[in-house]
Amino acid sequence: MEKIDAFARVETARATSGVRMAGLSAFALIALLTACKPVEEPEPEPIRPVRVTTIETREGGETVTLTGRVEAQNEVSLSFRVGGRMIARSVNVGDRVRAGQVVARLESETARNTLRSARADLTAARARLVEAQNNFERHRSLLDRGFITRAMFDQAEQAFRSARAQVDAAQAQASIAETQLGYADLISDSSGTVTARRAEPGEVVAAGQPIVQLAREGGRDAVFDVPARVIQSASANAEIVVTLSSDSKVQTTGRVREVAPQADPVTRTFKVRVGLNNPPAAMRLGSTVTGSTQLGAGPGLEIPASALTSANQRPAVWILDPANNTVSLRNIEVLRYDLARVAVAGGLQAGDIVVTAGVQTLRPGQQVRLLGAPQP
Repeated sequence: MEKIDAFARVETARATSGVRMAGLSAFALIALLTACKPVEEPEPEPIRPVRVTTIETREGGETVTLTGRVEAQNEVSLSFRVGGRMIARSVNVGDRVRAGQVVARLESETARNTLRSARADLTAARARLVEAQNNFERHRSLLDRGFITRAMFDQAEQAFRSARAQVDAAQAQASIAETQLGYADLISDSSGTVTARRAEPGEVVAAGQPIVQLAREGGRDAVFDVPARVIQSASANAEIVVTLSSDSKVQTTGRVREVAPQADPVTRTFKVRVGLNNPPAAMRLGSTVTGSTQLGAGPGLEIPASALTSANQRPAVWILDPANNTVSLRNIEVLRYDLARVAVAGGLQAGDIVVTAGVQTLRPGQQVRLLGAPQP
């Protein structure tokens, strides 16, 4: 029995050893096959398309161009001085109005009745004055002859003065009623063009409520929404070239006439009014115009704002080597950040080729191709 158990253990050990040898042989075979397989070469890095610009020395400061609109220098809202029901409005938007022209009219029957009553009171007061004056003259004659007392004369004199005061009051009331009747007609005090209407016939309007908006003749402004940086950089007496957007041949010049003291709460820009010198007839009210002026002075270098990146926590740009179409990163010194361009104080020179589009995906020494160039 013991011989049988010993024989079984020997056979088991031989089987285990055989399995191990088979595993090692398979592993060696796999390693050999792997070593014999050819190594795949890495895929070449794609050539990045970029857009570039060549640095040139600018002769002056930055030219800023903004879009605005033409408005009248003086624009007023015409309104009645008294309230009532408006029965007529004789002008519409775009109509030209002359000085002294009736623009609108209120219902005036009540004002006419008030004037009639005031005039009747004036007539009655004048009649009482005549009576009091005759009585006063008679009492003075009787006093001189001693037929009446001094007290009776003083009483007649007081009645005469009271009657005269009543005539003055009645005259004032009649003048007020006449003026109120005149307020029933809305009369333009100057010539101009109607730009808006605020009330329609049949409405009951209050005193001071705008009826029509009038752009007075005598001058036009080009109005622009200007960023604070431009206002700070521009000269106070800078000349602005204003061009009609629909026709670049129509242009004139002007100077800043008014700057809003407070920025717009939404756009954070300031409204600037530029007085136009002899504006062409084509620059009608509401026309879209572009205004341009130059900021700063002296020569210098500028790059588009899109070319700017950073390296070593400093401003930098990608420079293209035209010999092999590779790029390198170079730090620069920024003089001023403008609307769409950056003024450079150092790090670049005229003739350098700077990448302006595609800067986010570049690395030093990477090969690139220019946008629009044929694919290699």
